[in-house]
Formats: sequence, C-alpha cells, structure tokens
Amino acid sequence: MKSTELRAKDTAGVTEEVKSLQKAHFNLRMQKATQQLNNTAQLRVTRRSIARAKTILAEKLATTKE
Repeated sequence: MKSTELRAKDTAGVTEEVKSLQKAHFNLRMQKATQQLNNTAQLRVTRRSIARAKTILAEKLATTKE
C-alpha cells in the first residue's frame, strides 16, 4: 500500500493495516521456514510496508497529541 493511501486513513485504519501486514509477514516467514516460499523478496517488501505504516501511525499520533 502506498503512503498516500495510508495517510488518507484514520488512526484505527492504519493500526488495522499494521496488524494485517504483520500477520502476512508471519505467514511468509513460516513459508520460508518450510521452504514453500518461492519469492523471498516478498519478505523485504512486507517488512518495509510495516515500517512505512508504523511511521505514518506515529506521525498521526504525534499530531493528535499536540
């Protein structure tokens, strides 16, 4: 998901997105452990997507506290 799409969501929506990305990353890690994962680059993509979503979530939380 692009950062512009994440910024359009509210705090609860971004939190749900982080949770779903973490679940997807866990599933990819399990596939890698059982050697069922063909495209290992997906791990990197999901990890960076999680970081992107967490950064936007922190920005949103910082602006609401001010």
